[in-house]
Amino acid sequence: MTSRPPTPSRRTLLRAMAALPASAVLLGELPGSAFAAAPPSGYATRYTVVPFLNSNDGTVNVYQSDDATDFRLLKSSAYTPPSNRIRDASVFKHTDGYYYVTYTTHTWQDVSTTIGFARSSDRTNWTFLYDYTVPIANLSRAWAPEWFVDSDGSVNVIVSCSVTSDEWIFTPYLLKARNSALTAWSSPVALSGIGSNHIDTYIVKVGSTYHAFTKNETAKYIEYATASSLTGPYTISRTGDWAGWGSYREGPSVIQLDNGGWRIFFDGYGDGNYYYSDSYDTFATWSAPTALPVVSGTARHFTVIKETVSGGPSLAKNVTRSFQSANYSTRYWQTQSSLLNLPVVTGSSTSAEKTASTFTVVAGLADSGGYSFRDSSGNYLRHWDFRARFDANDGTSTFAKDATFIARTGSSSGSIRWESYNYPGYYLRHYNYQLRVERTDGTDLFRQDSSFVPVTAWA
Repeated sequence: MTSRPPTPSRRTLLRAMAALPASAVLLGELPGSAFAAAPPSGYATRYTVVPFLNSNDGTVNVYQSDDATDFRLLKSSAYTPPSNRIRDASVFKHTDGYYYVTYTTHTWQDVSTTIGFARSSDRTNWTFLYDYTVPIANLSRAWAPEWFVDSDGSVNVIVSCSVTSDEWIFTPYLLKARNSALTAWSSPVALSGIGSNHIDTYIVKVGSTYHAFTKNETAKYIEYATASSLTGPYTISRTGDWAGWGSYREGPSVIQLDNGGWRIFFDGYGDGNYYYSDSYDTFATWSAPTALPVVSGTARHFTVIKETVSGGPSLAKNVTRSFQSANYSTRYWQTQSSLLNLPVVTGSSTSAEKTASTFTVVAGLADSGGYSFRDSSGNYLRHWDFRARFDANDGTSTFAKDATFIARTGSSSGSIRWESYNYPGYYLRHYNYQLRVERTDGTDLFRQDSSFVPVTAWA
């Protein structure tokens, strides 16, 4: 029997999502990303990355995803700066409604004392703003600038800098924006405690604690540090292969998922893959690194922003519905001996078959923004050993999570994909006319197999 993956032990949820405006932006940099929750009906989560390419560091692509796993190309070659070089692009959405990127302006071989800035109103069309010379005496290289928005709303950039006396030993510095136009910056301040020989420092604030993920440039591991102040002093408490991610890893970016867990993305430049890993105990332990579908091998060093936008799947709750396969229109969900299968259902099907193909849609047991499904006997759809089945609610938090699904946009008009609440990136999909929970592979076929249309109930 296939072993069951470990259930995450912790989640952090607030149920105020429904009150958010369509333009609300949820950034991984915000303190705790407190609004982490399944998006309400009619809304969707949107993640955006703007990476340079493994084959070309003169331009960036724009990708978006609704689940932080399956990123789809939004626009190729979306921005080429005047210098024809852009690396390590970090993106965020400002209070003025624009998206901004800051980036490394030169290749790794060149002396580079500037970081670049550009902005966009739609994430696809970008305008060059300026190159900023970082004011550090005898500066040799200014690399990998990363946005950080603090809990007081201040906008900052963390940039890795080296000086001419040792051009390959980097130290993280803080630049704080002195105006809302992001054209004036404070004098650079070194982050105390992280020290030299660290690069690609990414910071996320949870509560009153600043958490820094930074690459040790000698060991090539991503290390972990904490502080009570943005500028430090930081205490590095995790070194070596503490998280099981391996070495030759760089460019960490951390965001909070809809189920309250945390996800780190990083560039596995040593093997050419791009990875993600999840934590449910505020960064103490992490899942095994998994290569991102679609962008792995193509994208290099990016950061991720998260938004809640209107236009997501819409499905009423406390109603009965049947669920039709998007790519096999004569086949519907049906419970058979407690298991969920996908047989053919027609008007001539028996009354019992129609009843077994009818379900009550209710608020998610683990998150009211998500969905749970109840059959005619009162049992709930849940996953177990990757198989979809119906069981009686035992009242445990594990069951509630197993029986909760997040609505994601389907492959065709009116269809919905159902993502597992406690296994992000895993979806209900049919295989050999059985319903299973499997991890997306990023293909169109998987999207079709995991898309279902809610229709008038058979019974």
